[in-house]
Amino acid sequence: MRQTLAQPKIITVILILQFVPFALFPPKSYLATSQEWWLPILLAIMAMIGVYQLLVRKNPLPWPWYLLSFSQGFNIISRMMMVLPHAIMNVDGAQYFDWVYVSLTIVSMLCSVFFLWFAELPEVRVGVLQK
Repeated sequence: MRQTLAQPKIITVILILQFVPFALFPPKSYLATSQEWWLPILLAIMAMIGVYQLLVRKNPLPWPWYLLSFSQGFNIISRMMMVLPHAIMNVDGAQYFDWVYVSLTIVSMLCSVFFLWFAELPEVRVGVLQK
């Protein structure tokens, strides 16, 4: 499996997919009245810089990898911090469990864990340099 993931085309696709976990929020989170919209945008910008440095500029230094790992790791931490306040919704005095928010949070965190694991594979780092 590691050899399959280390192919140049697959590396490119997976690095471009780095932005998916940042966008996994319910639509209400992107309203102008919400304070949640800026963090995924900031993390996506950091990931975009890292992906640009790796795929376009072919930067051999480790800092683009660190930037990708930081943005994915911070995504996990911020999701863990936001899940409890958003897990329960008050609707007309009744409390409901927000399955959509919690499900999207879990999927986003699992995607970030995968991207963190993927970015640390030596075959992937060498594969980016060889392209």
